[in-house]
Amino acid sequence: MAKGTFSTPAKRVFVWRYKFMREAVSQLLNHFPQVEAVGLESSIFGEQQSEGAYSLHVYVTEALFCHRMDVVYFDPARVKLLAKMDPTVRKGRMDKGDMVIAAKAETGVKRWNHNEADAYIIARSAARFWDFADGRLKEDELTPSELRVFTKTHTITRGDRAGRTIKSGIIYKEGDRFFRFSLLDPEDTAVTVNLGLPENP
Repeated sequence: MAKGTFSTPAKRVFVWRYKFMREAVSQLLNHFPQVEAVGLESSIFGEQQSEGAYSLHVYVTEALFCHRMDVVYFDPARVKLLAKMDPTVRKGRMDKGDMVIAAKAETGVKRWNHNEADAYIIARSAARFWDFADGRLKEDELTPSELRVFTKTHTITRGDRAGRTIKSGIIYKEGDRFFRFSLLDPEDTAVTVNLGLPENP
């Protein structure tokens, strides 16, 4: 925890590990009530352990939902783009080592592993996203990478769909790439199930 990380023993069954992560996130939110919003790396399909990554995503999101905590999701490609700050200057792929270098350069902290570096970039980007979404940060204050990730639009110029504007920036995707769970009534986070099943004989 001193380095902002916690882990689970690999020998435990996967469901136990996901439950641990959910409860650990819940405990952190209880311990740090000053936290107003968070960012998460979202899972991608078709990769190794994609099912496990999505399961963890759901368990952690449940903890955020129950705490009515606002959340924004960044897929791995967008995390790497945000680490570049300006893709016209830092070109090419960002591998794990590059993410560590980016985190070191921004913070001055010398020792990182690639998971910690990713988490730092996500946390920094989430803070800036929420500042932008809530009007504390203006569009002209965003980095080139943030402009692309947060606000990108594209107008089609050819074919049957010419003139149509595609809004792919996260700011246009509330209810998909970010959620304001804080606006929910506390009763809306409670789940009551009544299937109307007959009593056991």
